[in-house]
Amino acid sequence: MSNAILSMPVPKNEPSYDYGPQSREKAQLKAELERLSKQQIDIPLVINGKEIRTGETQKCVMPHNRRHQLGQFHKAGEDQVQLAIQAALEARREWANFPWEQRAGVFLKAAEILAREQRFTANAATMLGVSKTPIQAEIDSACELIDFWRFNVHFMEQIYRQQPQSVPLSWNRVEYRGLEGFVFAVTPFNFTAIAGNLPTAPAMMGNTVVWKPASSAVYNAYFILKILEEAGLPPGVINFIPGPGRTVGDPVLSHPSLAGIHFTGSTAVFQNMWRTVGSNIHRYHTYPRLVGETGGKDFIFAHASADPDTLSVALVRGAFEYQGQKCSAASRAYIPKSLWPRVKEQIVEMTGELKMGDVADFTNFMGAVIDQDSFNNIKAYLDYAKNSSEAAILAGGGADDSQGFFIEPTIVETSNPRFKLMTEEIFGPVLTVFVYEDRDLNQALELCDTTSPYGLTGSVFARDRRAILQISQALKEAAGNFYINDKPTGAVVGQQPFGGARASGTNDKAGSLINLQRWVSPRTIKENLLPPRCFKYPHLEES
Repeated sequence: MSNAILSMPVPKNEPSYDYGPQSREKAQLKAELERLSKQQIDIPLVINGKEIRTGETQKCVMPHNRRHQLGQFHKAGEDQVQLAIQAALEARREWANFPWEQRAGVFLKAAEILAREQRFTANAATMLGVSKTPIQAEIDSACELIDFWRFNVHFMEQIYRQQPQSVPLSWNRVEYRGLEGFVFAVTPFNFTAIAGNLPTAPAMMGNTVVWKPASSAVYNAYFILKILEEAGLPPGVINFIPGPGRTVGDPVLSHPSLAGIHFTGSTAVFQNMWRTVGSNIHRYHTYPRLVGETGGKDFIFAHASADPDTLSVALVRGAFEYQGQKCSAASRAYIPKSLWPRVKEQIVEMTGELKMGDVADFTNFMGAVIDQDSFNNIKAYLDYAKNSSEAAILAGGGADDSQGFFIEPTIVETSNPRFKLMTEEIFGPVLTVFVYEDRDLNQALELCDTTSPYGLTGSVFARDRRAILQISQALKEAAGNFYINDKPTGAVVGQQPFGGARASGTNDKAGSLINLQRWVSPRTIKENLLPPRCFKYPHLEES
């Protein structure tokens, strides 16, 4: 075994392709889209490195072409969940004792495989499986996931280098152990990078994992699993068990060896998981770590000094990229009356230019929302707005699921700052605007801070530096990721650690050292270099 004191490569953010006209990468991505579209794959469970097919399957379809089947996945039952837990616990014995640099090597290699060999496959799978456009797939399933794997190795090294002071006679040190038990990773449909990060961040720190991907995104998640296998991840370290939420979740949450949950998804689901953990707390071997990023009702707040042109672009991009299905997407806006006529004209015009359709057509700005349930939910909000005397639809408002789950990018203006569409998470391409009197800035800030239970992302637009300071202070608790003169989406690993508080999660900041620290249980060691040979202290002697 090597006795070298190793340093990990210094990470840099992966550059993104723009897939411009006549570019080599555009041709390669189109070819991969065509190849994957012409085949169907059968996706098994993967437990202890072995493929398991239960025979109970669910189709993987394109959201923008709902009758086009990309494959099917096998669903786990309780027996398979127990097998996955047992596999994780058995694999932990070896994996937790792996030299840390050997664990790092797996994920460094995975990053290079994704960057150089599987980039277009991962992007094409994300485009087809969850209806992302080329640029949205590129910054997600390629760049962000590559960044997670490279930067997290760097953060791991930084954690291990944090050591206590030693003094004469004492040698002090800290070991960073993985958690005692297994970690349950529950990943969402909307980001392949999150699907890749949630199981691998704990695994990197010596934990073993049971991974349940979202049923609507098993297709693209499976391609990430295959990259990890190719990179040399040992069997049993990450066990892949797609299936219904309760079927998988109930036996996992009741298991005595549950050591942690790494979750991204809805607020209601995470709160229910937390409640279940609380009721089971007496049966666990250790207190489980709960790390969750949940919903958002993200805002753009404009001051009268804002540049209307940049504000308008941020509203459209922030609200409608990836069909508004980002937990950071701009969903509500507060615009001063003095700016509103110009901003209104611009955003309505821009929204009218947004093409929507098959993501294989690179001229489309938007694809479809993820599935029928999402379509029905968003449409219900649109119908509510159409029938309300407190709202007016300025652009969009249409919904059509005959071919795919298409919702038009929609702008709603409301006279009620606590209107339903201003307070509830919609998770679709719907932006609701409240116009405030310029003189009522403080009241508008109070509304922005208190209208929603969430605290994920938000942004301020202003040219007046005093206004920026005032608004930033007033909205200090309203967003864990706060942007100045920028849209509230697009956090980059290593640059803007991501997460929010309130009903938006535990704010453990994915893309930073903070998140990885949640997956270790430190052991402090003091070694006495010269132990005493007599029990007596000096004060025991009177003279």
